[in-house]
Amino acid sequence: MTHQLIQAFRRVGRTDRALMRRSAALPATRADDALMALSRSANKSRLWWGVAAVLAAQQGATRRGALRGVVAIAGASAAANLIGKPLFPRRRPAEEEVPMHRRLRKRPTSSSFPSGHSASAAAFATAVTMESPRAGLAVIPVALAVAYSRVHTGVHWPSDVGVGLGIGVGVGLATRHWWPLHDDVPARTAHDAEAPEMVDGDDMLVLVNPNSGVDGHDPTEDARHAWPKAEIINPDPGQDLHAQLEAEIDSRGTVRALGVAGGDGTVAAVASVAAERGLPLALIPAGTLNHFARDVGVRSMPDADAATEVGNAVGIDLGEVEVEGGDGEAHRWFVNTASLGGYPEMVRLREKLQEKHPKWPSAAIALARTLRHAKPLTVRLNGKRTQVWLLFVGNGTYAPKGFAPSRRPALDTGLLDVRYLRADLPYSRARFLLAMITRTLAASHVYQELDVSELDVELLDGHRRVATDGEVGPLGNRFRFRSRPSALTIYRL
Repeated sequence: MTHQLIQAFRRVGRTDRALMRRSAALPATRADDALMALSRSANKSRLWWGVAAVLAAQQGATRRGALRGVVAIAGASAAANLIGKPLFPRRRPAEEEVPMHRRLRKRPTSSSFPSGHSASAAAFATAVTMESPRAGLAVIPVALAVAYSRVHTGVHWPSDVGVGLGIGVGVGLATRHWWPLHDDVPARTAHDAEAPEMVDGDDMLVLVNPNSGVDGHDPTEDARHAWPKAEIINPDPGQDLHAQLEAEIDSRGTVRALGVAGGDGTVAAVASVAAERGLPLALIPAGTLNHFARDVGVRSMPDADAATEVGNAVGIDLGEVEVEGGDGEAHRWFVNTASLGGYPEMVRLREKLQEKHPKWPSAAIALARTLRHAKPLTVRLNGKRTQVWLLFVGNGTYAPKGFAPSRRPALDTGLLDVRYLRADLPYSRARFLLAMITRTLAASHVYQELDVSELDVELLDGHRRVATDGEVGPLGNRFRFRSRPSALTIYRL
């Protein structure tokens, strides 16, 4: 067996040298400089971070592809550089293997096997293609060019690149194990609703948040194009958004519908007023991820425009939380999720960091700090005493089950999706992490899931803030969560 392995490795070595000679024999062209520049640009995945930023500027599948791609790069880089290279050390090709004009000025000194550049390139391209085949058609040729550039510049053997590509594809595909693909099918609802036809937005009040999203696009012109006769306002920084909308409605003679262009936090605020006033809501997704608009089935301004023109609308559930203690009594609606524990603290720290840093790095730093310094909450959940690290409450039942819910199959279940991580069991965080990696959360004692119409949470060790739809809310020590069936009428085709 050992002799056969040695013979196999020798055959691989002979094939590598033959392929290197063929590559080195290619005539000098302008492509040499381009491949060298491409190879350098992929150092530490800088090229892919730049591509991810471009893809993330567009909503929908390309943005999800960028996020999945970044996650895949992290996994592929760890597999190639932290596992593969130490376990299988191999000398890189000698400089003389390629002509002088192709050699990189700064040659890497780590093990040649496997190619980390190829692994990261393949992982990113695979992940992007799974979410957006159209974007993948543009990314895959670049990824293959990066992989070949490592042979062309003489810093990797062809087999290093081949194995690196295999690792990258495998890691990219494996992201589905923890992060299932979204099918882009609108969530179901059996409740049709009456709503007026809003031709050109006549008698419509539209709130536009010009600071939503990550690409700097102001959705004001989108709103004006969809509803030219509507009254368009912006959030007043010095005023509570809910109170501002109430005052704007009262000051006008007739408002037959509300509109909103912004992210989930802005949408939630306008939706709460729409529900309380019994007004239908039209929305233009203009945030970072637009979870609510995606579930509703409104992907862009034309979708919103078409639905309001013909008066197509449905009734959907909203979540509600009543807060006592701390800031006194308060009430909030939420369209997506509410949470207690680490998440509200992370949001508050992220907002502070965003004063000096971009949103995404601020969120990453805030998450790392929050998890490191997390303290358990002693609570009563529907009268049962326990300790939790964090508590998640979804408006409706989310899929998949586990720690990364991503979509709602239905918007009219009349239920709350409750998930929490227990802190009253030994090594709960480590056990949770192991169960998450192995996808055995359903059998884990430290992670609990239940679907209920109401949830009463009483804090026994102080006061905390609740977060709703990514925004930090009021301080309290008792929180009553409820599902409100068909509380909101929303336009969609």
